[in-house]
Amino acid sequence: MDNDTFSPEPQNIAEETVNLRHYWHIILERRWLVVAAFISVFVLSIIYLFKATPIYQASARIQINRENESVWRIDALTLTGNQEQDYLQTQYKNLLSRSLIQSVINQLKLDKDEHYARQGVDLIKAVADDIQIVPIRLSRLVDVKTEHPDRRKAALIANTLVTTFIQKNQTLKSKESADLAAFLEQEATTQKSKLENAQERLQSYSLKENNVSFEDAENIVLQALKSYQQESTRARTEAVTAQQIIDEVTQMLENGAAIETIPYVQKDPEIGMMHRELVLIEAKFNGLKKRYKSKYPDYQQTAEELNTLRESIAHHSASLIQSLSNNAVIAKQNADKLQRLVREQEDKQLDLKKTKIGYDVFKRDAEQCDLLYKTVLGRLKETDITSKKQSSNMLIVDSADPPIKPIKPRKVLTILLGIIGGLAVAIGLAFFVNYLDDSIKSQDDVETYLRLSFLGYVPNIKTNSVVERDLQSHLHPQSNAAEGFRTIRATISLTHKPEKCRVLAVTSTIPSEGKSLVASNLAIVTAQTGLKTLLVDADLRRPSVHKAYQLHSPTGLSSYLSEEINSADNIVHRTEVPNLEVVCCGSVPTTPSELIGSKRMQQFLQQARERYDRIVLDCPPISAVSDPLIISAMSDGVVFVTKFNKIRREHARKSVQRLQNAGIHILGVVLNDIDFEGKDSYYYSYYYYQNRYYASHYKSRAEKPKDKVEPALPKSRNGH
Repeated sequence: MDNDTFSPEPQNIAEETVNLRHYWHIILERRWLVVAAFISVFVLSIIYLFKATPIYQASARIQINRENESVWRIDALTLTGNQEQDYLQTQYKNLLSRSLIQSVINQLKLDKDEHYARQGVDLIKAVADDIQIVPIRLSRLVDVKTEHPDRRKAALIANTLVTTFIQKNQTLKSKESADLAAFLEQEATTQKSKLENAQERLQSYSLKENNVSFEDAENIVLQALKSYQQESTRARTEAVTAQQIIDEVTQMLENGAAIETIPYVQKDPEIGMMHRELVLIEAKFNGLKKRYKSKYPDYQQTAEELNTLRESIAHHSASLIQSLSNNAVIAKQNADKLQRLVREQEDKQLDLKKTKIGYDVFKRDAEQCDLLYKTVLGRLKETDITSKKQSSNMLIVDSADPPIKPIKPRKVLTILLGIIGGLAVAIGLAFFVNYLDDSIKSQDDVETYLRLSFLGYVPNIKTNSVVERDLQSHLHPQSNAAEGFRTIRATISLTHKPEKCRVLAVTSTIPSEGKSLVASNLAIVTAQTGLKTLLVDADLRRPSVHKAYQLHSPTGLSSYLSEEINSADNIVHRTEVPNLEVVCCGSVPTTPSELIGSKRMQQFLQQARERYDRIVLDCPPISAVSDPLIISAMSDGVVFVTKFNKIRREHARKSVQRLQNAGIHILGVVLNDIDFEGKDSYYYSYYYYQNRYYASHYKSRAEKPKDKVEPALPKSRNGH
């Protein structure tokens, strides 16, 4: 399970390595294009450095302090400033305003400056493009940088710009203060007049309503109302109390209680004296009753005194009860009277409140006018003091000095950018050309785009001799090329049912792709296995087999097909290669297609099948003529040859499609003319080193008897 888990990682690394190597090879393959593009860009950057006008940059630094209060900051006249950051950003933009730059242009006469004397150019915009406003982070400092070919003029423009900016700001503030002072003076006069009118209206209203004062502390009606309310409350309490006493007395009398026993009567001092005197007389009378009879004078006199006293008590008690009743009536009448007075005072107070509403309106108007008038007067005095000592919140920290070194062109940066840009352009151009290149260069291209089996590679044979090329496997059996042909032979022999592939047709898309080279050497390596092999030059238009085998007989396949020769034995030639015989084309006929498609051709191949183990047919290219279709249809299989990095994929695909549409069996594709030791080594380096190892081994064994150095052969491509 661990192996399954970690197995994709090496594969991904391998794929990434292959991709990187592929990209590197693209650059190597087009190294001259890369070098030319890089040198061109680098030379252009050097030319720019020599021709570019030096540009100097001067820098002046100013400080923009916070404006604590704007001159228009009045509570009644609310004209507040923006937030602090907005204020700073506004000043940065004002430093590049068209009016300010126009003022600098007029002062320095920049319209006559050679640097700006260009037709059809906005002068203000041109000057603004040479100015940079660079705020210093976390500070109120701002660098004003100007560029110009003249270093002194660059400093002059920067100093003039900041000086003019500060002067305009100061002038604007002074004008603002003067305008505000004039406005405040006019507003003070207006507010004073409004205040006087409001006070007169208030006084007239008080006289009209005939009221001394509307204030609560000085309001007579309100004071009288409060007094009546207090007295009315007290009177109602007394009346209620008196009525309760009368109700209790009446209830007691109705219940049969003696009037003398009523608590309110008993509490009377005079009744108390009478009761005490009654007790004494009753005591005296009780003593006389024990000693004397009723006719006794003292008895009678005492009895009369006793009755008289009792009558007095009863009479006085009745008087007290009547007095309580009268007091209750009087208290109620007094409470009702005070209640009427309270209602009268309340009506007067309500009328007074209604009147006071109008009074308050006039009073509030007068107070507002007074407040505004005082505010305007205070602000007028403050503005007068401020205008006498007007200071700017902007100041020059550092003036611009003429720079010593130019900032443009930056030589090191330009050279560095030239190198980087040259590499980028060169590599990009190499990849773009590679993107446009859709030629067949590898086994993957064959299997992906042509959808055919890959038979093998044929390395570049570095010689101009046709004999050396076409007989490479015989003359140099230990060479890389010979080993490549043996690989192709082995691949064909390992195909499905190889015994049926006795007749092989070799063709290509266009001429000069090396089909004759492959056909000849394939026949040689097949013969070297002991199979009796026949090589037939079936290209009746541009034959080449006779050149390789140095056979110049006028009789050949064309003579046999045109029935000039009756026996095929007369056109078969033996070669120095064991088991290999050759049939040349002979004279070039006028009707090659008809001869190839004739019954004589079928008879020839039938006879060849009976006498030979393998037959290799060298056919014309597919896209040139129709001959290869006819020949391939008579064969058991077709070997399709394509030249490395020469044939476009689409062109080769259409040629293959022609064969497949005709029902012809294609054994596979041979990729020819690969320079394993040169620029093509990336694609097939493993193949080259493998073959070189075995070739060097065989070569060392062959050279043991004698040390012989062969002369170098001239280089050529594998195509004819």
